[in-house]
Amino acid sequence: MSSVLPPLVAPAAELTREEVARYSRHLIIPDVGVEGQRRLKNARVLVIGAGGLGSPTLLYLAAAGVGTIGIIEFDVVDESNLQRQIIHGTADVGRPKARSAAESIRAINPLVTVVLHEHRLDAGNAVALFEQYDLILDGTVPGGGGSGYRSR
Repeated sequence: MSSVLPPLVAPAAELTREEVARYSRHLIIPDVGVEGQRRLKNARVLVIGAGGLGSPTLLYLAAAGVGTIGIIEFDVVDESNLQRQIIHGTADVGRPKARSAAESIRAINPLVTVVLHEHRLDAGNAVALFEQYDLILDGTVPGGGGSGYRSR
């Protein structure tokens, strides 16, 4: 017996012509279709960390058309990050990772909204922050880097 989870979000009202053209490959996938793409458009996803795991996650969420992408990250891009944190480039070294990631997301898909949270995630702010999103993705690496929640 298979159990089906209910959708996390209701579908957005409609897709624009630009969205239909951009997401046309999703629209022909039976398990996504127009309704699924409208749900993605209406979704609010928070990614914790814009490092090695958060980078590809953020890029794919943007390309897929997730309507609102939140990024919680307080670290800066280091040259040693570049070989695995694919959302950042050489010109980003020394810049805040959240801002670098936001620019890359907007370059991939200007139709999504990016919300930056440039501070450390902790017990004092987690609940209020998480309540703003439908899905929370942990893009941190246990034991990695030294940036508090291990996003480095």
